[in-house]
Amino acid sequence: MQIDLYGDTLPALVTAACMAATGHDVVLRMPQGRIRQQVIANKVAYSEPGLRRLISNEHTEGRLVYGDFDGLPGADSRAVFLALDTDEAPQANVIVERLAAVDGRRWLVVNQSPFAVGSTEELDKSLKSGIAHSQSAAVALPDFLQEGTALAGMQRPPQIILGCNDGYAELLVKEIFRPFNRDSDHFLVMTPREAEFTKLAITGMLVTRISFMNDMANLADSLGIDVENVRQGVAADPRIGPTYLYPGVGFGGPGFSTNVINLVDTLDATGVGSTLLNQVIEINERQKEYLFRKLWQHYRTDLKGRTVAIWGAAFKPDTGRIDNAPIIRMLDALWAQGAKVRVHDPEALPALLERYGHHPGLHYASHPYAAAEGADALIVLTQWRAYWSPDLDRLAAIMRQKVLLDGRNIYDPSYVREHGFTYYGVGR
Repeated sequence: MQIDLYGDTLPALVTAACMAATGHDVVLRMPQGRIRQQVIANKVAYSEPGLRRLISNEHTEGRLVYGDFDGLPGADSRAVFLALDTDEAPQANVIVERLAAVDGRRWLVVNQSPFAVGSTEELDKSLKSGIAHSQSAAVALPDFLQEGTALAGMQRPPQIILGCNDGYAELLVKEIFRPFNRDSDHFLVMTPREAEFTKLAITGMLVTRISFMNDMANLADSLGIDVENVRQGVAADPRIGPTYLYPGVGFGGPGFSTNVINLVDTLDATGVGSTLLNQVIEINERQKEYLFRKLWQHYRTDLKGRTVAIWGAAFKPDTGRIDNAPIIRMLDALWAQGAKVRVHDPEALPALLERYGHHPGLHYASHPYAAAEGADALIVLTQWRAYWSPDLDRLAAIMRQKVLLDGRNIYDPSYVREHGFTYYGVGR
């Protein structure tokens, strides 16, 4: 089946590559810009394991080709996917208006974009308002891909939530996704508005669990309790389970943060509002400065002239993105106190360089130990596997002061302290 896909987001690239790998002929229509240039040049546009190779293979095989973002699908195209960014709703409207102006075509538009609740219904109305076939339909297909495991999430989805009011459109979407839906039927079909809201509600539930444990970690601090033991006890309850119960220095990323804000805005627009979600956002933003406050207190409120090493800038492992990541608040706070920062990250240094350039208070280190050399403290913000088992004797020898702040609770406090370090965790 020929499919046209508009967008240069991670879901756009993953969806296009995976659909091409199952035999579909996919035209990927990316807007002009850095990501399009990198994809066409066979370079890494997103630090997603396996994605560049899959795109390259499918392009070489001819099943994935690149088209103009301003172009219209050809006569053989059976479905049009929109995998745009949150702020690209106007572009989606333009695309659909142009489709609606094609006389007699029966279009299927699949909206994967994280737009506001009700946006797919508006696209459907626009699609039906022109001279295209009256049975054209727009459906909602929210993506639930997680950066770092996006290919597996697409190829083996735990659920596929489809917002659809049209029987033929439902049949066609299920046929497109049949290769990813063999073991059992993962489709949950509901209205487009319900599907869009479900995406936001799932995100709201996950971030609420994270912020709850962060709140418990802060309370554990004041009670002299190790929150790790508490976490294990809570996770052992089968009604709760272990996922998204790890306290830390706050969540980030383009998906979580945007979806939570969209959910709050949606509830506010109805006049209902959500005290809980506003508190979740407040706790999360406060948590991003948790380790800074620990360090500030350790040095008796004087960080001027201190050198601070940071391991991890990405908002999570296996990605190079720093959208809303804790490091942004951390850097602002450290620089405001006159500290200098040496940072290492396996993937995210280009994103840091793009955001901050050659800031006089920021050094980009090519190796974790190079970042720690001469540092008055080491802060771990991202739990990259390469950071889990450091040579503490080597760190002790190269650091000016043996202070370790563990923002993801990946170390054993007793073991770290045995090596002469002052250790600060989150709720430990």
